[in-house]
Amino acid sequence: MVRDLGRKKKSSSKSSLWSFQNFAEKEEMGFKSMKIRQTLSHAVSLGVSVATALMIWKALMCMTGCESPVVVVLTGSMEPGFSRGDLLFLHMSKDPIRAGEILVFIVKDREIPIVHRVIRVHEERDTDESYFLTKGDSNHLDDRALYAHGQDWLEPQHIMGRAVGYLPYFGYVTIIMTEKPIIKYILFGTLGLLLISPRN
Repeated sequence: MVRDLGRKKKSSSKSSLWSFQNFAEKEEMGFKSMKIRQTLSHAVSLGVSVATALMIWKALMCMTGCESPVVVVLTGSMEPGFSRGDLLFLHMSKDPIRAGEILVFIVKDREIPIVHRVIRVHEERDTDESYFLTKGDSNHLDDRALYAHGQDWLEPQHIMGRAVGYLPYFGYVTIIMTEKPIIKYILFGTLGLLLISPRN
């Protein structure tokens, strides 16, 4: 009788130990599964955020008729009208471009667009084509020195858009990230961690 009780106690303790281990394993598996679900959820949220931003940018391109509907002023050549770091909003319509308008344009062998004012418009009577001469408001000379070799006028295909509005200094973040890439990496790394970190 004593031996039977001892066996039952040993069997009961083994069963309890096995049940606890089994419970602990299930809890651990559930915790890992929850972490995986959270990570996948944050990854999906990040993907949705990026896709939404791209869709908004594409919609702005369609609405404004510009490949880059928003640009940043990088120099002080348009002061006092626009300062370095200002954020410009562009639009491109079929209306004729007139002297006094501010254009964003690109020229051959220059990767960065230029923001300057139209000071003269040259119209070809034979072809009805218009050509433009630009100048920075704070510059003493026109932009012919900036154009490609042998080019005296801007052509329509050089123009990215017309400036229709701006936000003062809102583009300085872009300038800082361009001039100091380490800040860009820190900023995007921090945003990525915030998006994938679990939320209570």
